[in-house]
Amino acid sequence: MQKTLFRKQIFLPQDHGSWVFILSPLLIGLFAGKNFNYASFNLIIAAMGAFLIRQPLTIAVKIYSRRRAKDELGAARFWMIAYGAITLFALIGLFLEGFSYIFYLAIPAAPVFAWHLWLVSRREERRQAGIEIVATGVLALAAPAAYWAGIRHYDPTGWWLWILVWMQTAASIVYAYLRLEQREQVEVMDRRAQWKLGFRAALYTSFNLASVLSLSLLAVLPSFIFIPFLLQWAETLWGITHPAIGWKPTRIGIRQLIVSTLWTILFILFWR
Repeated sequence: MQKTLFRKQIFLPQDHGSWVFILSPLLIGLFAGKNFNYASFNLIIAAMGAFLIRQPLTIAVKIYSRRRAKDELGAARFWMIAYGAITLFALIGLFLEGFSYIFYLAIPAAPVFAWHLWLVSRREERRQAGIEIVATGVLALAAPAAYWAGIRHYDPTGWWLWILVWMQTAASIVYAYLRLEQREQVEVMDRRAQWKLGFRAALYTSFNLASVLSLSLLAVLPSFIFIPFLLQWAETLWGITHPAIGWKPTRIGIRQLIVSTLWTILFILFWR
């Protein structure tokens, strides 16, 4: 039991790229709020606890679906209880601080998570771009939550943070699937075929850049907030014309992580 208890496959998410989808909105919201307080601390703990509990719950579903050994069930239960307790105490702290309205942001998470677990039970959770995009939209809600905790009251500006973060993560997922599809190619396709394959990824990042740039020019958003979206757009165009043939998934993931990290840093710098 002790060996199984601290097996990282049970208590830590194994899709390493998913970490950026919770850390990026949290950091953006915290820096936008410009004030780290006790509510901010509780929010981070609650968000991370809710994010981490997904792994042992997924393991438990796999066990009941006969995809993993039954001797891992005790460890999965332990971490579900541990993460659940940590999340609960943090939520109580938020409630006592007067931030109970933030709890409403958790409502969309329930059906999305149930959908994920249902796919896991059917062995169909892999290569599901649709649910991944929806799930990152739920995780992006951490941005307005952290922002409101920082300023200590509700402000509609938080919704812009949510929309912008979700736009970036959705485009990032579509681009990641393009790169994974490219790695399976035998040879470099002609330019027209490359653009046809990468059309959806180019569409997402081009729409994001055009929308944010327009809103910046209209003074709805900060003047230079389009710059991180310009970075993502340029990376996508480069990726379309430079196929990842033969690349290992780890290499693709690391490059995605670097770009997402730079995007987050630039967003924080230019959100004024």
